[in-house]
Amino acid sequence: MPRQLTARGRLTLLLTALVLAAGLALSVLTYLLMRRYLGRRTGFLSLTTTGGEPPPPPLPEQALAAGDRVAELALSAFLTQAAIALAVVTVLAAVLGRWLAGRILRPVRVIADTARRLSADNLSERVPVTAPADELAALATTVNGMLDRVQHGLRGQRLFTANAAHELRTPLATIRTAVDVTLDGRPGRDELIAMAHDVREAAARSQRTLDGLLLLARSQAGAGGPLGPADLSGVAGDALDAAARDIAARALTVDAALRPAPVSGRRVLLERMAGNLVGNAVRHNRPGGRIEVSTGVTGDGRSWLRVVNTGQVIDPATADRLVEPFVRGDGSRVHGEDGSGLGLSIVQAVVTAHHGTLRLTPLPGGGLDVTVHLPGGAGPPRPHPMVTTRAQAGGASGR
Repeated sequence: MPRQLTARGRLTLLLTALVLAAGLALSVLTYLLMRRYLGRRTGFLSLTTTGGEPPPPPLPEQALAAGDRVAELALSAFLTQAAIALAVVTVLAAVLGRWLAGRILRPVRVIADTARRLSADNLSERVPVTAPADELAALATTVNGMLDRVQHGLRGQRLFTANAAHELRTPLATIRTAVDVTLDGRPGRDELIAMAHDVREAAARSQRTLDGLLLLARSQAGAGGPLGPADLSGVAGDALDAAARDIAARALTVDAALRPAPVSGRRVLLERMAGNLVGNAVRHNRPGGRIEVSTGVTGDGRSWLRVVNTGQVIDPATADRLVEPFVRGDGSRVHGEDGSGLGLSIVQAVVTAHHGTLRLTPLPGGGLDVTVHLPGGAGPPRPHPMVTTRAQAGGASGR
């Protein structure tokens, strides 16, 4: 199999071919113009004199033949000299073209060498961005941005894997401990029943964690059923209805202002997003606290869902860590009452899959203000009157 030319070789051949073609065209055009000029001959010299003098007599045939011979020799000499000059220029063009191609492709080689040195354990190196800000500088900037995203994603994946392994190891250790303690002696019926309860609780916790991990993976992949019209006011109202028992148990006050907020998305994921936001607002609230849920459309046509709750004071500097799996805003590990610790991580994945934005704002007096913005849906929203409701202890959800 013949060896293929490199990019530098192809660029050199292209530049050389362009110089050769331009030289040939120039030589041919010059030859044709010279031939036309030298080949112009008549039977006599037509000279116009002043004063009405008669023209000179015609030149003899020998003189005309000598002129033709001189013209032929001049054209032949021109072709020879032009061929030599064209060969020299072509060789110089090949040499200079190879040097120029190397200079042009040097940043590409730097990018390739940097990418070759990178690995899963070394993602800190970056491609140098040189002046001027041309296409190659833009390429280097794009590659560096891609490396930043890959490094961030890999770091998050490692942290997520470690946390997930820890979360799954804990219930398994509980199951093994319960079985070992029970089997050390002669267990009676009460001991076996107690062990069965412990095993069932640990298994249920593992199942909730696995379900959360599966939904998080599906959300990050954007797999949650076909796209279709939905309304954030509807999914928020459903989430409030689902949490009504927990809201009543904690004696929480609910303020709901649900205006139409049409979106185009996967309803299953949107329902889980709203359910997690309302569930977090309930679980991380103080007894007798307050929850505000509102939806609507911004002036530029984006739909929004906002959930505000009272609760513990959150450090604004660590608020962004709330979307990390199994981690609190202060860096400590967190287990929700559902045992998954993936609530806001799933919300972030759903929002990203729908090309939206998520904003977390800690409140000075304690609690969190969570706002989701999603692209508005096509077509007019379904009729849904604005409802503002204050409900004590899990009353109406405001729909």
